[in-house]
Amino acid sequence: MNSDYIFGIRAVMEAIEAGKEIDKILIKKDLSGPLATELLDLIHSRGIVTQRVPVERINRITRKNHQGVVAMLSSVTYHSLSHLVPELYEAGMLPFVVVLDGITDVRNFGAIARTCECAGVDAIVIPQHGSVSVGADAVKTSAGALLHIPVCRERNILSAVKFLKDTGYKVVAVTEKADINYTTASYTEPTALVLGSEDTGISPEVLRHCDTYVSIPMFGHIGSLNVSVAAGVLMYEVVRQRLQANMEVI
Repeated sequence: MNSDYIFGIRAVMEAIEAGKEIDKILIKKDLSGPLATELLDLIHSRGIVTQRVPVERINRITRKNHQGVVAMLSSVTYHSLSHLVPELYEAGMLPFVVVLDGITDVRNFGAIARTCECAGVDAIVIPQHGSVSVGADAVKTSAGALLHIPVCRERNILSAVKFLKDTGYKVVAVTEKADINYTTASYTEPTALVLGSEDTGISPEVLRHCDTYVSIPMFGHIGSLNVSVAAGVLMYEVVRQRLQANMEVI
């Protein structure tokens, strides 16, 4: 059995109950029956991401007796934001986290994670649904950075942003709709940078709950930067300001 996945209804149920870190579960479109219902109830109770797919997709992963179910295992153990935030404060750190609202391209995610690790970011926050996750491809693209930086996979990004605000973070949205130049904002307090998806940006509801909106000046004919490039620009502005203020970066 490939160590990156588990197949078969009973085997997947046992993996869930044993607390295995599961990225997502692929389920054959027409899978039904009492055992399948039991599996689905268990998946729902744990909030695990599922995809209903044609059996051909599962067959491309394994030709063994998968019973229409394959669980893709995560390459890392996800952290809980509610546990991590107080730990950072208790350690006497000046927290710096990056929140990714719906990033779906694994190469962008890997590039962002690599810069996060180099810039001393304390954690990356991603949503459970509608987002790239920490699979083998993401780890490879990040040059292994995702093995060294905590990733919090939260059920709801809006709730995560509200929690960060409630715990003293300044939540900064990076959006081309902002009028404030990113260099004029201050990042010398606990900071959470929020970056949106490659095509639609930060979701409107999340955007409304951010404290500050900043943009990167554009002088060419193209209207926006690649999200991983924009993330790098902002992260190193945070580093620059904190170094200039003689603050601990990491």
